[in-house]
Amino acid sequence: MQASTPQPSSTRPRSRPASLWCSVPALLVALRFALGPVLFLDAADGATSPWFLVGLVVAFLSDIFDGVIARRLSLVSTRLREADGHTDVWFYAWVVASAWQSHQEAMIAAALPILLMVAAQLLSWLVDWLKYRQLCNYHAYSAKLWGITLFVATVALFGFDSGGVFFWVAAAAGVLCVTDEIAMTLTLDTWTCDVPSVFHARRLQAQARAAGLVADPR
Repeated sequence: MQASTPQPSSTRPRSRPASLWCSVPALLVALRFALGPVLFLDAADGATSPWFLVGLVVAFLSDIFDGVIARRLSLVSTRLREADGHTDVWFYAWVVASAWQSHQEAMIAAALPILLMVAAQLLSWLVDWLKYRQLCNYHAYSAKLWGITLFVATVALFGFDSGGVFFWVAAAAGVLCVTDEIAMTLTLDTWTCDVPSVFHARRLQAQARAAGLVADPR
C-alpha cells in the first residue's frame, strides 16, 4: 500500500512586511501618546517653535489614519479603539497645559467655551461610568466633527494667538457630540464601542432584543 504524500500546510507564517503593517495602527497611537509631553516641553519656556504646529498636524493625521489603516487591514479591536480614545484625552490634556504656558491671555479670553467643553466631556464620562462602570469609546461621527473643530481652534491659538470664534464652534460641536454619546449610552444596554450615531445605537439595540440578547422592556 502506497504511503500518502504529506500535504503542505495551508497556514503560512506571516511575512515580516505584513507583520510590520499590522503594527502601524498601534504605532500611530503610540506616536500621538509620545507627542503630548514633547509639545509641552516645546512650550515650557512660554513660547512655541514652528515645530509645535508640525507636531499638532502629525498628531491629527495619526488620529485619522490609525483607524483607517486598522479597518483596511481588519485589525480593529476593542483594545486598540480604547487605547485610541484614551490617547486622545491624554494628548489634548498636554495641549491645554502647553496653551496655558504659552498663550495664557488667549486661554483666559476663551475660558467660557473651553470650560463648557470640559464640563460636557465630564458629564459624558459620568453617565458612562454610572451605567457601565467604564468609559465609552464610540468614535461617532459627531466625535470626528468635534475633533476637526478642536484641531482648527488649536491651530488658530498656537499659530495666530487667537482662538476666538473657533473655540465657540468647537464648543458647539462638543455639546453636540456629548449629547449624541449620552443618548447612545442611555440606549444601549451593554457596553459597545465604535457606534457611529444614536441611530445606529437604536438599530443595534433593536437587533439585540430581537435576538434575545437583552430583555425587551415592554
